[in-house]
Amino acid sequence: MRLNWGMIGGGEGSQIGPAHRLGAGLDGAFDFVAGALDHRAEAGRDYGRRLGLGDRAYGDWRDMLEGEAARDDRIDLVTVATPNATHYEITRAFLEGGFHVLCEKPMTMTVEEGEAIVGLARETGRICAVNYGYTGYSLVRHMRAMIARGDLGRIRVVVAEFAHGHHADAADADNPRVRWRYDPAQAGVSAQFADCGIHAMHMASFVTGQEVERLSADIVSALPGRVLEDDAMVNFRMSDGAVGRLWTSSVAIGRQHGLTIQVFGETGGLRWAQEQPNQLYYMPLGQRLQVIERGEGGLSPEADRSSRVTVGHAEGMPLAFANIYSDLAEAIRARRDGREMDPAADLYPRAEDGLRSMAAVHAVAASGKADGAWTDARPPMFR
Repeated sequence: MRLNWGMIGGGEGSQIGPAHRLGAGLDGAFDFVAGALDHRAEAGRDYGRRLGLGDRAYGDWRDMLEGEAARDDRIDLVTVATPNATHYEITRAFLEGGFHVLCEKPMTMTVEEGEAIVGLARETGRICAVNYGYTGYSLVRHMRAMIARGDLGRIRVVVAEFAHGHHADAADADNPRVRWRYDPAQAGVSAQFADCGIHAMHMASFVTGQEVERLSADIVSALPGRVLEDDAMVNFRMSDGAVGRLWTSSVAIGRQHGLTIQVFGETGGLRWAQEQPNQLYYMPLGQRLQVIERGEGGLSPEADRSSRVTVGHAEGMPLAFANIYSDLAEAIRARRDGREMDPAADLYPRAEDGLRSMAAVHAVAASGKADGAWTDARPPMFR
């Protein structure tokens, strides 16, 4: 039986909306039946009707919450893809209304809000997931499985990057699509780290199974007039002893997307880059470099479940998002059926991950202002 899905934000011209709609619909698990797609009520309703939502194309999220709560065929999952500062209010309202939620990152703007969402998800028994969508890539999941089964031995060093150059042009200083990201009133305490760096940091935790406990940050605003950082270097220490290095930048001219993750253990190393997602490079100690191809035989159940097309054909970001939605569909159905979910699907990022990321954002901002002082990166409820 297909599940009902709705979306808030992600309207016409949105950067992220199409990826969510493609991802949610790809495997036939969800029907897109409801949405409040734009902060302009009539524009949102018009676009929703053109997408086939009919009378379930709502003018705003409050109307959507009220309308869906009254229906027997209410949505099973809502995706929140609105501006950052609205995530907490909308996510909280839908959790309180009994809905499962997938929230775009950052989940909240403050650590206190994040702790409130974690507590509410636990209290209501509703799923609250956070869209760290890059963890949906098949070979990222295989990387995690290799590390978990001990292929690299004890992990020593993790190196993560998310560096691009798309905000390097000083002539874009007044471009509203760029300017808001460096405005504390709209972006909070951090720009580039909160936008991209937390993807890299979450990836480090996802593949290693370790959490970031403390960090030291060097942050800089390379373009004059920017209040928040456009480049950051973060050193961190993890819960099982791994050392982490993370660089994130929006002024790295020549870089396009720039998300990469490298893990080095006692008996081997792994390297994966999002712009070449079909290959995972594995160097066992004292042996030759191996290239693991997405879709080849003999991979982990986690990788097999998240791969759809035959080896040698590209799978991109919407299919990674689709794996998050596939995980969530399995989680929702398992709860309905009163059974354990498939462990190979139990990989979607939780509210706890969103909370840890927000704590790291505030720790980076505080450390950067204190000339790199080592700072506790854990939220208070996890100390």
